[in-house]
Amino acid sequence: MSARTAPATATALLSAAALLLPATAAHASAPSGAHASVRLGADDEPAVIAHRGASAYAPENTLVAIDLADRMGFDWVENDVQRTKDGELVVVHDDSLARTTNVEQVFPGRAPWKIKDFTAAEIATLDAGSWFGPEFAGARVPTLKQYVNRVERNRQKLLLEIKKPELYPGIERDTLRVLRKAGWLNRHNVKHRLVIQSFGVDSVKAVHAQRPDLTTGFLGTPAVADLPEYARFTDQINPTHTSITADYVAAVHKLKGAHGKRLQVNTWTVNTAAAATRVDEFGVDGIITNNPDIVRDAVGE
Repeated sequence: MSARTAPATATALLSAAALLLPATAAHASAPSGAHASVRLGADDEPAVIAHRGASAYAPENTLVAIDLADRMGFDWVENDVQRTKDGELVVVHDDSLARTTNVEQVFPGRAPWKIKDFTAAEIATLDAGSWFGPEFAGARVPTLKQYVNRVERNRQKLLLEIKKPELYPGIERDTLRVLRKAGWLNRHNVKHRLVIQSFGVDSVKAVHAQRPDLTTGFLGTPAVADLPEYARFTDQINPTHTSITADYVAAVHKLKGAHGKRLQVNTWTVNTAAAATRVDEFGVDGIITNNPDIVRDAVGE
């Protein structure tokens, strides 16, 4: 969907200047040894998490998408992290740059345009906005450092996904290094503002082993019988909304996660009012959505 078709309330918040605003540095701080589990939603309503930013209305995973989520009033944003050829972490969903940038035009001879085959400097030259709409021309693929600095500036919270960790051995340690240097592993952020998730069981385990104070989430729908094993190393079970029932959510909630608190459920990707109402009735803790305004109106967050 282009921003041209967004609801008027969202469109009114867009600003061309948002594409060019500089990311400011986060406050430096020392890692915390405190053990705590981030709680997303209120007791009676789920948190609404802007999936790749307000991605129904702005190009996904760009700074303008998280700025728009902020202007729409959403604290939580979700993103995807992968690694370049020269070791830089960048925020992109697909393992190829083809869908969301002009890489095919800029580097026509380098199919299939995998992120791992390009340097950070090469990726920085790409247009990551025009595919979504001409008003977003010039948006860039942010580095993880740029991204978290912008989240910090906006005073938002981050659900960070380590994407396809099997392609990037050691990406967990790299991710934690960037977060630490950016000031994101201080006591306050660890307790209130940061969750790291992945589809990769080993990746979630690696984050938990390296920073046991951090809140982690597993993306998927493990069998109920297997949930106690997951609860040993994670704090959240984050399944697709089409795979869950009220009974499944209740089964997750019966268990305590890695930090001794009730396992949470954040479900994705919920983009209609009907689906939001359905999962809200199941008792989920968070709803990940491309359309955060629609979900907020449906569940009253």
